[in-house]
Amino acid sequence: MFVVLQRVQQASVSVERQTIGEINLGLLILLCAERGDTDALAEKMLAKILKLRIFSDEAGKMNRSVQDVGGGLLIVSQFTLAADVSGGNRPSFTQAAPPDEGRRLYELFVEKARAVHPIVQTGQFAADMKVSLINDGPVTIPIRITA
Repeated sequence: MFVVLQRVQQASVSVERQTIGEINLGLLILLCAERGDTDALAEKMLAKILKLRIFSDEAGKMNRSVQDVGGGLLIVSQFTLAADVSGGNRPSFTQAAPPDEGRRLYELFVEKARAVHPIVQTGQFAADMKVSLINDGPVTIPIRITA
């Protein structure tokens, strides 16, 4: 499972010019389920994200988690994170989970997040989405968890 986290002051996602998810302070999570990913990996990824200390404390050091600061999560599926460009100029996405499995893992991740975190917004799986954000820092962190 691969994610790109962006610490944001604000983020939103829209489909067909309608905002379907938005947060203020928090994390934009671009999530890619890859072939072979499991429910356990999704849960491990969520636990890592929720505890990751990337928000500033009163001394300006990255010492607080999204839970510590009461921030939101905006979770957006993004299979293009699995892109392989080593074979030419057109990306291959063969490492991405098949669509049905990708959807299942994305929905599981969202369900688990909603069970433990008070502010969770989402994009729409397999939709043409427009994502807007104000990256805070900027802080952008890629995380890959494998079996």
